[in-house]
Amino acid sequence: MDFSPWVLFTDIGLVSLLLLVGTIIRAKVRFVQKLFLPASIIAGILGLALGPNGFGLLPFSDQIKVYPAILIAVIFGTLPLLSPRIDWNAIKTRVGSMWSFSQIVMVLMWGGGLFFALLFINPFWNDIHDGFGLLLAAGFVGGHGTAAAIGSTFAQNGWEEATDLAMTSATIGIICSIVLGILFIKRGAAKGQTSFLASFDDLPNELKTGLIPPGSRVKSETDTVSSISIDPYIFHIAIVTIIAMGGYYISELGVKLLPNVAIPAFSLAFLVGLLVKKILNATNSAKYVSTDVVNRISGSATDVLVAFGIASISLSVVLDYLVPLLLLFVFGIVFAFVFFKVLSKKFFEEYWFEKGIFTWGWTTGTVAMGMALLRIVDPEAKSKTLDDYGLAYIPIAPVEILLITFAPLLVLNSQSWVFVAMTFGVTFVIYLMAIKYKWLSRTRNN
Repeated sequence: MDFSPWVLFTDIGLVSLLLLVGTIIRAKVRFVQKLFLPASIIAGILGLALGPNGFGLLPFSDQIKVYPAILIAVIFGTLPLLSPRIDWNAIKTRVGSMWSFSQIVMVLMWGGGLFFALLFINPFWNDIHDGFGLLLAAGFVGGHGTAAAIGSTFAQNGWEEATDLAMTSATIGIICSIVLGILFIKRGAAKGQTSFLASFDDLPNELKTGLIPPGSRVKSETDTVSSISIDPYIFHIAIVTIIAMGGYYISELGVKLLPNVAIPAFSLAFLVGLLVKKILNATNSAKYVSTDVVNRISGSATDVLVAFGIASISLSVVLDYLVPLLLLFVFGIVFAFVFFKVLSKKFFEEYWFEKGIFTWGWTTGTVAMGMALLRIVDPEAKSKTLDDYGLAYIPIAPVEILLITFAPLLVLNSQSWVFVAMTFGVTFVIYLMAIKYKWLSRTRNN
């Protein structure tokens, strides 16, 4: 099929239909509600089953593999517009435990996944790419957005199967996040480890169904410009699109100037976003950019990315890598469980279970999955887990960008063990900081 604007229009229409069907299923099917599966995941699974990689009933084009790489540039380009200033004093005094715990688990899963694969997978499957171990963190810690980023970087450098495998990792991660997370919560409640547990039946209906009634809706700031001049949404979409496009063109320029060094468009979009934010601040124009609208654009791009990403997975590729993938996933689940069950007790003197189950959620799925699990055990947000994580994530975000950008580049340049050593070294330094500033207790085991 020749690609044309109408083919693009059809692809968007089909994924829109699937997203609406996913929303209805989430709202009406109780089993799906109990799993907290987002509509985008449901849409992606339906697209995989009914699309070209399944029964072939939906006429998606062969370009649906490309869309996630574009959308991830949009998502990363919005990050600088949404990030507040870093308050280092508040991080040190208030949320040091949350920062050190979260930073260690993130960095160590990137390095640990690669380390595990290099030792126990690559030597026994000769045809597996050296970067196979990175797929664990790309899918589990990063979610479908990071999976798209890592997959596209490897695909640009000859490993075309990486995107399918990374998307599979992200999908399996989310399912494990919720299914096992709920089992952990039930067991923790039975043992009296939870501080304020609400049963599933007591949760707000909108959390289960995904539909918010009029009385519970939160108003957003949207009209920062007059619609007489330009509609506020297209104004914000234009800013975000220009940032993402800038990242793409700089990436293309870099390929021409340095053919052996391919810096992905999403990382450069982040840098362009930083530049745009600096210009907005310098010209006193930042007040006309609504973080509410930018956040909605980013969220919308994420939903579409997840749906396209799952729908584009090649099941034959997954089956070819089935045993290595299972080994990698088992390692990732055990890794995340140790941090939740053992180390969270050391880092968090209060509400270790609530903060630990939230971390389990985002280290195997996404922050949204962590929030869903947290709402079950802490419906009134008394543990302040999200407040602490939001503040702690400010210095974590740049580290995550560096990991996503340079991890595959180091592997592609035969520096896998250098990357492993770097992540282990950073982990050790943060661990020493946690001891020094008393963010961690080596004796607490409540």
